[in-house]
This record gives sequence, structure tokens and C-alpha cells, in this order.
Amino acid sequence: MFWYKRSIKAEIVIPNLFRDLTIKLLDLTFLMGYRNKFGIAKLIIWFGEICIGLNLTSCKPEVRQSKNSYFNISSYFAGKARDYTKSNFSVIKTVSRNGDTETKTVKITNWPGELSVFSESDINKPSWENSYKITASGNFTIYKALEPNLKTQEIILKKQQNKLVYLMIFNVINNKLFQTKEKLTFYPDSLYSIRRKQHVRFLGTNDYLIEGKLK
Repeated sequence: MFWYKRSIKAEIVIPNLFRDLTIKLLDLTFLMGYRNKFGIAKLIIWFGEICIGLNLTSCKPEVRQSKNSYFNISSYFAGKARDYTKSNFSVIKTVSRNGDTETKTVKITNWPGELSVFSESDINKPSWENSYKITASGNFTIYKALEPNLKTQEIILKKQQNKLVYLMIFNVINNKLFQTKEKLTFYPDSLYSIRRKQHVRFLGTNDYLIEGKLK
């Protein structure tokens, strides 16, 4: 139960009316090809192209890949670290290993270090400019890795009025000695958590949790 992944899927509605109408129009155009000299078939072709355009663009989430279009995680968390240092928050911090849990109220003196696992998940590198698919739907933006060897496999963020509401990051690290899966969750000025499942060859599997609630 420790490691799970929530899928967020955008609902896509396909207008069957336009699709069926387009097919019928194209069939009719083929049968009336000999009447082109009267302009009738040309009109049907023109109307059919409009229907196809409406069919292909209706209600689909925007998917794009473009240079420097990724959310800048490193810059965002550098700013948050500065803000939290100035605010001098108290943090209810929980640390858990394989269910053995300890909770304390603490003052964080090194916010850049505390949030470093988030900052290190930044994907804004020139060599990765075409390595992620971006899907935007409503308030959600999802960055999905196109290469299985990339550490950061998925980023899900939600914004309202251009302000970040929450952020989730899924990291995977594989090598000959161990496999690590991370789920990072961040609610600005409220809560952050780091869930890690690590399997070490010959030593077994460990589950870790670090959670901080700001107050």
C-alpha cells in the first residue's frame, strides 16, 4: 500500500455526429465526381474538410513538446526555500522507516537542503528538451517521460489563477545494486512528503517516509 500511483486522465468526447456526417459527405463526393463542373462536389469537399477539422480538434487535451516549456522546478523550490527561511515556520515532521514512526515539531534551519529532493527532480536540461510529453487539461499539466532510463518519470501539477496548488513527482532509479521509487508531494505553504521504496540487492526492501506539515 506504501507505493501507489494515481492516474489522472482527461475525458475526451468525440463528436460522432460530425464524424458520421463527414464520412457520408466524402462518400457522396466520390459518387458525384463527374459533376465537378457545376461546383457541387467542390462545395461538399469544402464542407467535409470543415467537419473533419471540428472532429479532430474537439475537446482534446493539449499535447505539446517544445523547447524550454517545462515547469522550472529548481527555480520554484529555490524561491520557496528563501520564503520559508524568512518565515521561520515550525514544522511537524514525521520520519518513518518500515512503519517505525517518529514525529516531532522542529525548526528547519536549512530549507534548501530540506527541499533538495524536489529541486533535484528538475527536468529543464537542454539534452532533455524533447524527452517529455506535455499534456495540459484544465488546471492540470502532466509531464511524462518518453525514455524509461530518465530518473524523473512523471510530474503532475495543478494551478489555479496561475498559482501552483499542488505538485507530484514520480522518480525511478535503477542500477545493478538497487532500485528506488519515489513519490514526492508538495502543497505550497502547507505540506510536503517524500515516500521512497528502495530494494537493495541481497538486503531486501525498505519503505521510507518523510513528511512535514507547516504551521
